[in-house]
Amino acid sequence: MGILDTSREEMIQLLRERGITDEQVLRSMNTVPRERFIPEPFDKRAYEDSALPIGRGQTISQPYTVAFMTQALQAPAGGKVLEIGTGSGYQAAVLAEMGFRVFSIEREPELLSFARRKIDSLGYRIATKGGDGTVGWSEYAPYSAIVVTAGAPGIPDPLLDQLEDGGRLVIPVGNLDVQTIMICTRRGDSHETEEVVGFKFVPLIGKKGWK
Repeated sequence: MGILDTSREEMIQLLRERGITDEQVLRSMNTVPRERFIPEPFDKRAYEDSALPIGRGQTISQPYTVAFMTQALQAPAGGKVLEIGTGSGYQAAVLAEMGFRVFSIEREPELLSFARRKIDSLGYRIATKGGDGTVGWSEYAPYSAIVVTAGAPGIPDPLLDQLEDGGRLVIPVGNLDVQTIMICTRRGDSHETEEVVGFKFVPLIGKKGWK
């Protein structure tokens, strides 16, 4: 067993200790090689519980944040999941490994190209496109769940509109320094919201995000 394999197992144990209980999430994160989604020289730190730079002023979220948000989605088996902010492609790969039909939007062409190469090299079937994720991807709506991997000033209405009834939107909302993760469940024409504090993300840029 290599050093990275040992580090990956230690990461999974830490996630359990921090309250991640969804075995499907844990299995997926124990399978997807996080180091493949991180540029050198930071790939050696892939299994630290910390965010790491991936270029263009963006980061790959710390493993706990990925696990927490993925667990919060509670999407049904085989459901359609939309990710806003492809980044390095790691979150999308975790979702695909769980068996979801994944759609992902990234506004930075350089990052999208990097993510696409990594996704393809590992054989994951994930639909991606470049563009403004704050307006969603209406062509394939409705979605069982939507996850936003950047902090927003508010909840974009188009994302709520693209959820199926009972679907969940998991999104960090706040100012540029600190955000609260909002878990919004669509109930007909309205939605229920839970809040979890204590997270920090790069800003969500776009028509319905930060300018």
